[in-house]
Amino acid sequence: MNVDSSAVSPAVAHHAWVQALGVVGFALATAVGARIAIPIDGTPVPITLQTMFVVLAGMTLGPWLGTLSMVFYLLLGVTGYHVFASSAWAPDTVIRATGGFLVGFVLAQPAIGMLTRRCKGRAWGLIQATAVGSATIFAVGLIWLHLWLGHVSWAESLRIGFYPFVPGLLLKSVAVVAGGLLLQPISRKYFQPRQ
Repeated sequence: MNVDSSAVSPAVAHHAWVQALGVVGFALATAVGARIAIPIDGTPVPITLQTMFVVLAGMTLGPWLGTLSMVFYLLLGVTGYHVFASSAWAPDTVIRATGGFLVGFVLAQPAIGMLTRRCKGRAWGLIQATAVGSATIFAVGLIWLHLWLGHVSWAESLRIGFYPFVPGLLLKSVAVVAGGLLLQPISRKYFQPRQ
């Protein structure tokens, strides 16, 4: 059976373009989320909307394109674009107190994407993906912050880098699950491997 390559090519090219737009789009959305920042007294970590877009990236793009999107986001920041919440020189931000949270954005993507695919985009699975993704981001961020702060207790690190963010984390998680449910048809059509 012969397949007309001209009939297949436009569909493949269209999917590739949509995937590229998804990768760049979620990186830019994360940058916008970073600019919506509320500083908190006593902590170098601001409240932002970044994590909302980070988790949605993994849910929508999947484990590998989500990772690529967050790597692209970090590369934008490291090369000097003002995409991080801090107004400091971008490469310096990655090695400072909040750098672990940024690294956590990348490391969370495989788990978020795989859990979302395994549950086929159902609400309970998206709740699990959100919880695991957020836990990964905060675990890496807190370890990094604790090491950066130096001689402080873990209780102090949690006071500075976790407890102030719990209410916002819960609210953003509800928004992420709702957004993830809305984006699942697009995810299935363009970002999941064909069976």
